[in-house]
Amino acid sequence: MEVLFPVLVLSFLLSISNICLGKDIDIISRTEFLKDGDTIISKGGTFVMGFFSPTNSSNRYVGIWYNQIPVQTVVWVANRDAPLANTSSAVLKITLGGQLSLVGDKGQAVWSANTSRSSVQNPVAELLDSGNLVVRDADDESPENFLWQSFDYPTDNFLSRTKVGWNLQTGHEVFLTAWKSENDPASGQYTLHLIPTGYPQFIIKNGTTEIFSTGPWNGLRFSVSTVEQNTNTLDPQEVVINKKEVYYRYNPSNDLGLFRFVVTSNGFLKAWVWEDEIKQWVNFRSQPADICGTYGLCGGNAVCDIQQLHGCVCLDKFLPNNNATATGSLPRGCHRRKPLSCHNNGSSSDGFLKYSDIKLPDTKHSWYNESLSLQECEQVCLRNCSCMAYSTLNISNGGSGCLFWYGDLVDMRTVHNGQDMFIRLATSEMPEMPGLKAEPHHSTSFRRKIKILALCLSLLVVIVLAGVYIFLYFCKRKRKEQKLKQELELPIFDWSTISRATNNFSEMNKLGQGGFGVVYKGALDGGEEIAVKRLSKNSKQGLEEFKNEVICIAKLQHRNLVKLLGCCIRGEEKMLIYEYMPNKSLGFFIFDQTKKKLLDWPKRFNIINGVARWLLYLHQDSRLRIIHRDLKISNVLLDIDLNPKISDFGLARSIVGNAMGDNTKRVAGTYGYMSPEYAGHGIFSIKSDVFSFGISVLEIVSGRRNSEFINEDQYMTLPEHAWKLYREGKSIALVDKDIAGPYDVVQVLRSIHVALLCVQQSPEDRPHMSSVVQMLVNDFALPQAKEPGFFFGKEYPPRTHAKSSLNEITITTLSPR
Repeated sequence: MEVLFPVLVLSFLLSISNICLGKDIDIISRTEFLKDGDTIISKGGTFVMGFFSPTNSSNRYVGIWYNQIPVQTVVWVANRDAPLANTSSAVLKITLGGQLSLVGDKGQAVWSANTSRSSVQNPVAELLDSGNLVVRDADDESPENFLWQSFDYPTDNFLSRTKVGWNLQTGHEVFLTAWKSENDPASGQYTLHLIPTGYPQFIIKNGTTEIFSTGPWNGLRFSVSTVEQNTNTLDPQEVVINKKEVYYRYNPSNDLGLFRFVVTSNGFLKAWVWEDEIKQWVNFRSQPADICGTYGLCGGNAVCDIQQLHGCVCLDKFLPNNNATATGSLPRGCHRRKPLSCHNNGSSSDGFLKYSDIKLPDTKHSWYNESLSLQECEQVCLRNCSCMAYSTLNISNGGSGCLFWYGDLVDMRTVHNGQDMFIRLATSEMPEMPGLKAEPHHSTSFRRKIKILALCLSLLVVIVLAGVYIFLYFCKRKRKEQKLKQELELPIFDWSTISRATNNFSEMNKLGQGGFGVVYKGALDGGEEIAVKRLSKNSKQGLEEFKNEVICIAKLQHRNLVKLLGCCIRGEEKMLIYEYMPNKSLGFFIFDQTKKKLLDWPKRFNIINGVARWLLYLHQDSRLRIIHRDLKISNVLLDIDLNPKISDFGLARSIVGNAMGDNTKRVAGTYGYMSPEYAGHGIFSIKSDVFSFGISVLEIVSGRRNSEFINEDQYMTLPEHAWKLYREGKSIALVDKDIAGPYDVVQVLRSIHVALLCVQQSPEDRPHMSSVVQMLVNDFALPQAKEPGFFFGKEYPPRTHAKSSLNEITITTLSPR
């Protein structure tokens, strides 16, 4: 007993010292955890992880900081927005599933890092010497196969080998967020993003407002950097662009020592290097460096020059928009002194003037080609009236590729040893070449004067007559437009508003094309995103279809109906302005081998139900009883939450009273979705829409187009294939093999059964949409399905393939038998 007592005392004192002084651990596993006072040190000794409190703060956080320097420099914070007031029993631990969690005193999860796998037998958390906290499977022999890493979720510090940018497959963005203040690590208002739109560039934002841009990457550096600023200390640095990801990464030379980028709480991007001799961090670079770093300070087509008294100057051959002097603040930007002469047929007598030593403009409205030479760049840009400038894409290894700009050139400044760019100007603004300057002709013969006078008089007469004709034409067109606008009872947008919103209908804003014309993405002056359906002059949809779509949608109200914001009419030009659907059409997902995996069965069933309820509303509950006549997968748009919204009422017909349908001599719609009686005889009814709905449901369930089954295994259509499986009791074989996750088999089989009831040969055998809605959501017995109608290759001519487009909207006209 006398021997045992000192041993117990010693053991107790050791445990007390561990609690008070803490201990160093290598990793966090299921049997290890990090508590206040403990630390994890990276194997190379560069970084340490543990609990800390900022200066003048009693809050406790879990963070990572440099280990062997006297100034505590925190580079990452786990619970930045959930500080701990008491850490007496708080721990950082890892669960069986591989989830890293910070648990507070009351046992609640304060912060957690969800991993990509649901079950891991031996998960561990480890701090690498790069400053990256990783969660991995200790049994996995691959050292880089991380379940989670802090480099994917940085705070305000950007360390070497961190990929800042976008994972295009998952949609995850890696970006930096400043501290709220110098001593408060909570998420602040300033963020740093690598913007991939057009061509990659870094943007600093204050909330949603852009305050600084680096300009585009040129293969060696970002455009804002000069040669002196960008020495080889950061090499190798790179911007990687491929189908999977877009990111920037740097790896400074060992001679530089400890190096990091930080987004500060007051909105600056600063590069810091540790100077061991003076034992402190030294600011290596800072952006914005001066007032000219303010994003878009001078407006379009103007350059900020810090050497100028007022900062902003117009580009050479440009004039201020506000009729002010050529210098001074130009918030409204500048315009060309002489207008361009480009025409819609591609002919142009414009040229390009070289501008040097400038930071290249913002690239959100740009396009690039990696293989063209600089001479080819000029020819490509010259053929496109929307192309305003071009420059070399990659200046390394002698230069290659092209970067093209569309619209006004924004956010330029003078930069020493900056890049060259070539800006489009009228030919008359181009410098005359030596030896080609025209010499004055001093002949003043009377005959020549007479000819010139006669020519001038003739031109004057022609101009007067043309002016009278144009005046009468526009008066007539104005009256016609006013009459049409009064009939539509819908907000009318100005042509200039829509042109500005779509960047003059730029190819970069094009969403898709069909038989009606082209659909563009746009943004109104207030920032609201829109989709602009521009009716082509060659479209088979004329004025009546245009009026029909406007009137139908304007008088309908339903959650599954795409919202029509207004229209725009100018002469023969007719446009419909819709709310923008960021996920495009259902066909964009369901027929794509990759994107269809995002639509699990609950989402698909929600879409089926949404379309069914919408058709019931059209046929029975709306103010106008309407037959859509063109229901198909590509006309089902998806909102941000993948909820369905139906579009395109150009072919819709309103029916009066108790009428169920009508007939027509002009059969219009899309092959594969038309009912037999409509395609063959021009007879349409609400049962025609039911048939189209059934085809659409089979496509949603199978993930395949109806047309894909032509000449495949002797099955001429998708309904025939579904019918054969149904008779054999094998309907489950129709289900898309790419549906993610488990699904309700009974619900799937019931959806197929209901779809087959909708595609019956005879309209009388097809259910009303009110019955369809009930059959989808209830479990009562369903009637036996009969053989479906309308097989390709048997009774009707084979499908002719229309030109495909992103939204797959087509208009087909048939002659009835």
